[in-house]
Amino acid sequence: MEHVKVGIIGCGNISDVYMKNLRCFPWVSLEACADLISERAREKALAHGIPRVMTVEEMLIDPTIALIINLTWPQSHSSLALQILEAGKHVYNEKPLALSREEGRLLLRTAAAKGLRIGCAPDTVLGTGIQTARRYIEEGYIGKPLSASASMQCHGHEHWHPSPAFYYEQGGGPLFDMGPYYLSALITLLGPVETVTARAKKSFETRTVGCGPLQGNIISVDTPTHLSGILAFRNGVLCTMTMSFDVWKSTQPHLEIHGTLGSLLMGDPNSFDGTVHYFSSAASDWEKVTLLSGYDENMRGLGVADMARGILHGKAHRCNGEIAFHVLDVMHAFLESSSENRGMTLESNCEQPEAGMN
Repeated sequence: MEHVKVGIIGCGNISDVYMKNLRCFPWVSLEACADLISERAREKALAHGIPRVMTVEEMLIDPTIALIINLTWPQSHSSLALQILEAGKHVYNEKPLALSREEGRLLLRTAAAKGLRIGCAPDTVLGTGIQTARRYIEEGYIGKPLSASASMQCHGHEHWHPSPAFYYEQGGGPLFDMGPYYLSALITLLGPVETVTARAKKSFETRTVGCGPLQGNIISVDTPTHLSGILAFRNGVLCTMTMSFDVWKSTQPHLEIHGTLGSLLMGDPNSFDGTVHYFSSAASDWEKVTLLSGYDENMRGLGVADMARGILHGKAHRCNGEIAFHVLDVMHAFLESSSENRGMTLESNCEQPEAGMN
């Protein structure tokens, strides 16, 4: 079978699931991995049967590698992705695409000029949960969508993460950490956003590491940790959205979409198999929906496989750079709306991705 040869740069914790799952797709051949800590790359290559360990520089110039997966820190996403594109290779970034709009625009321009593709996580939107909800919307079960709500509220990551400081730096916080999952899901279900009106605040000046070797260390908080806003989608849907690291416990559902004939209640868009419930205008209570057959486990890497198939067959891939940039634009609009005390109209746009999981 024809296949795309792939390399991975960045062999941290998240790389394991990519390395494991990419074996499931015969049109993807994981050829090499690289990391600034060479021993870590060697350990991952041995654990996952990856043929070659390279330096970043070696991978960039290797003529056999067509697509590179960028699993580095968010602060490095755009600079490394640009190097990958300039080396003549397709790139798939972990989220977010970049930290600034300027960096994101440069990536899109460079890819277009070179005839290359950009992919970007999250690919949880290709799982059974979101795709089942998409089917219910498209087949008219809830009628015309009218409104939606999205909520991610917890008390931050310092309680379980051994080194959580980067979650509280610029480019972190609940919006940039978890926002891409929620926004990508909403765009998959409803299409692009037109305007954003929001407020953001930083509730605590410091956080305390709660576990691991850094337990007790004090972290400075340099980014908003509670954000609430209204997204107006181009199709007329109004969505309330709250992202917070300041809430001990919440009962608000992760995602809801309401229409003229019914409502959908969805699980965590950070998973592939989020439960879907449906309420019909003729019903007396919610009913649990049987999920479509497809990817219902942690299949991170599915977006890479979809992108590789698109490269081979000349078809669009769904977790693409235009959607990732639109997500980035919406997140910055959240922050700007709060700081400027006004609604923000987005200049970016994207196509709602094609439905389906494979």
